[in-house]
Amino acid sequence: LNTVIAAEVQKPDMARMLIHYKFTWVRDTTSRAHPYTENMVLYVGKNASAYRSYDGIVYKAQFKKAYAKAAAKSVNGRVGIDRLEVGSNAEYYEFPNERKLLIKDRLLINDYVFETSMPIINWKIIGDTATFGGLHCQKATCRFKGRDYTAWFCPDLPVHTGPWKLNGLPGVIVDARDAKNEVIFQFNGVAPAAPAPQKSRNAVPEEDQPPIIRDLDDDMNVIALPRRATKTTQREFNKMKYIMQKDPEAFAQALMASQQAGMPGGDAVKMDNIKIRPGHRLNGPVINNPIELPEKK
Repeated sequence: LNTVIAAEVQKPDMARMLIHYKFTWVRDTTSRAHPYTENMVLYVGKNASAYRSYDGIVYKAQFKKAYAKAAAKSVNGRVGIDRLEVGSNAEYYEFPNERKLLIKDRLLINDYVFETSMPIINWKIIGDTATFGGLHCQKATCRFKGRDYTAWFCPDLPVHTGPWKLNGLPGVIVDARDAKNEVIFQFNGVAPAAPAPQKSRNAVPEEDQPPIIRDLDDDMNVIALPRRATKTTQREFNKMKYIMQKDPEAFAQALMASQQAGMPGGDAVKMDNIKIRPGHRLNGPVINNPIELPEKK
């Protein structure tokens, strides 16, 4: 089975600080006045970081409260609350000391995780300084994924990480944007990690408790890979994503067939055998300006 167990892949880290960003992306150049925006957050630990949708976190918390309230009032145990998809599904886990980047993403109702090498970015550190939310920062520039970025990083925070795939500076990147302001990770605040829950005096000693593998969905302090995700490769994930966008019905049928065959999460989905019906078009928003652009030759 390829279901990911966080402890087997990477030792969990504890978040010490949260950096908030307002992410802006001009994904359709014919509609520059209406870019995509989303509130994001970077969990910063001693040796690792996790970057994910803050809008999604807030919505999940609100949904849990609404569900619990509705369930308490329900007579027959049925709760009629629809759950929406709020925020982007992609999450980025950086382990700078080991030069590892792991990405978690979702297709339909299943989560997948794949490992890739940490991008090597040729930064040029400049002498300019500025303060963001009380954090003393330095300026740096680079060329990355077809774009010219300007970033501000805090050297007082030792882990070499940042939002999305940005990394490699001697500190945490708290603000970054490309030269055309088409991709912006705007600093939107800093906060300490949520305090860990207090243990009861009568609690069972930790050494006597069964091991519990946690992730950010269970404990907002823990930076660890999602427990309920299927391991795959970036190539296979991209293939599945393309087919899902091109023909959702064919993808769903392949996923169901894999699960019925006893493959949790639909891993080893046989995408090569899917015949996409003619006339189908990619679903979703218009994206003619991807974040990652090809380098000009």
